Amino acid sequence: MRAAPWAICWGRISSWATRINSTPCSTGYCPTGRRSFNTCARWQDLFGVKYEVLLYDLTSTYFEGAGAEIPKATYGYSRDHRGDCQQVVLALVVTTEGLPLAYKVMPGHTQDKQTLPDFIARMEALHGKAERIWIMDRGIPTEAQLAALRASEPPVRYLVGTPRARTKATRAQWENLPWQKVQGTVEVKLFREDQELYVVAKSAGRRQKEIAIRRKKLARLLWTLRGLRREKSRDRLLQRLGAARQKAGRAAGFVAVQVPAVDQPLNRDTFRFSVQQEKLAEAELYDGHYLLRSNLTAAEPAWLWKLYMQLVEIEGVFRTFKNDLKVRPIYHSLESRVEAHIFVSFLAYCLWVTLKQRLNALAPGLTPRQALDQLAGVQMLDVVLPTTDGQELTLSRYTQPESAVRLLLQQLQLNLPEQPPPRLGPAQILDLPTNQCSEDLSTQPPQK
Repeated sequence: MRAAPWAICWGRISSWATRINSTPCSTGYCPTGRRSFNTCARWQDLFGVKYEVLLYDLTSTYFEGAGAEIPKATYGYSRDHRGDCQQVVLALVVTTEGLPLAYKVMPGHTQDKQTLPDFIARMEALHGKAERIWIMDRGIPTEAQLAALRASEPPVRYLVGTPRARTKATRAQWENLPWQKVQGTVEVKLFREDQELYVVAKSAGRRQKEIAIRRKKLARLLWTLRGLRREKSRDRLLQRLGAARQKAGRAAGFVAVQVPAVDQPLNRDTFRFSVQQEKLAEAELYDGHYLLRSNLTAAEPAWLWKLYMQLVEIEGVFRTFKNDLKVRPIYHSLESRVEAHIFVSFLAYCLWVTLKQRLNALAPGLTPRQALDQLAGVQMLDVVLPTTDGQELTLSRYTQPESAVRLLLQQLQLNLPEQPPPRLGPAQILDLPTNQCSEDLSTQPPQK
């Protein structure tokens, strides 16, 4: 019995994806070995992209199933809030326009700080040690890695966030400096420490949002604590108290709670709570503030802040991967097919972002999702007619687009081809398997 053609193609994609994952800058070769591609060069040809500023971040995607035969499927910090499932970590480098340059699939327990040196080496191997700027979130580089970037020749430029505690620790250095307004309610300050520049940014809108979120959680926690006064069992009280604190998150740290001892009765005197007003006021003092650090020698604080805001672009890339391209969850049970699943999603995003760039230039205001929804009405179908001599006449036809679709195609400067000519050939008999399909060959995902 012959295997289905699409199953053979999937196997080729699996082996191809395994090679792609270890190749810099998304450069690879098709299964036949006769054609190659390089997204970096393609972005330059299509959009004139420059690689002076690169965004680097990581995300995760989880598995439905045991994943026993997938070495990279492990438990770790889940950005999908699915700590109960095994996962893999996906690292990605994109330009400020959201154009992907490189990706790598790593075990699910990989820490962010373990990935940066490898990706910088991969980009330098392809593009040389140019003075490009790497923009990263605060949890990715370590102090030792930042020191190594500054000591390299030439130095690797970076712009990263810092933990909130560092904003408080450096307050004496920037408190008396003047604010510089950059956009709306956003103000920035600049100061230098050793070989680095620091930018303090303050957003009034973000401050109001953070205060409102914390106070909402505090109000919910206090309302729950008042209800706990009616409890008669100390053990039940402690259980409900722990659940309330977990739900409140960091806001629970601003409420001091006194619980009764084992031999004490449960009443208002033994179970008391109060809001730590001084601690709350100090926290609200730093709400809406964040601190950036960079080894750029001379730069305006407003420019550095706007540069760091480009990091939201890669967050949008991950949302597209997970929501529109359905990279999660993963149902495959073989590692090669997991690599292929992510590789196909990566290629799909390359097409997605290409369409996005075309829409920005030719049909501004239209998103790729809206364009694809309109174009979905144009479908290709085969009309098969049997002949009297035992053959089949195949008419391949696409549906005629509606007026809105024709307008979109005109804006994108695309023309539908002529309807293909009819084909006459012998009647085809499908060779379908008679046994039950395996999990990998099934068209439906396995049940949980």
